[in-house]
Amino acid sequence: MDQQLVDYVRARWPALVRYAAVVCGDAAEGEELAQATLVRVAARWRLLRDRDNIDAYVRTAIVRGHLNQRHRLRRRERPVADLPVTSLADPAEDAGRGVDVRRALATLPPRQRAVLVLRYLDDLSELQTADILECSVGTVKSQASKALASLRASFPELSDQEVAP
Repeated sequence: MDQQLVDYVRARWPALVRYAAVVCGDAAEGEELAQATLVRVAARWRLLRDRDNIDAYVRTAIVRGHLNQRHRLRRRERPVADLPVTSLADPAEDAGRGVDVRRALATLPPRQRAVLVLRYLDDLSELQTADILECSVGTVKSQASKALASLRASFPELSDQEVAP
């Protein structure tokens, strides 16, 4: 295995797991998503041309992997009356706000959550987000609008705070 990849994984593993957990809304699923993504990245490592920006490549792979997985699993999901409340407390963040925002994000559909993560956590443009999600800029705008409206309606306590993950 290439030493650059090994060094990257050692240095970025905790951050990638946190990122994947925000994308999918669950800490355990986020860890599995990060691991599966890194396995795919390792398999394609020799083909990567831009190794100076590995983080962007891996984050894109995490988002796409999650959306593809959700698409495949959708048929196997079973609706439940009440969703469990999960929190992904990050000690580096203000605990109260972080839990509230993560709880709110977990209620969104995967594509809306992915749009918010890419736009506000990764600070990507609408065009960059559309490229990653393989959709139009208009879809990114509408998904972001719907997601923010849903967050404002469902979690009015977040209205006083910035509504960015």
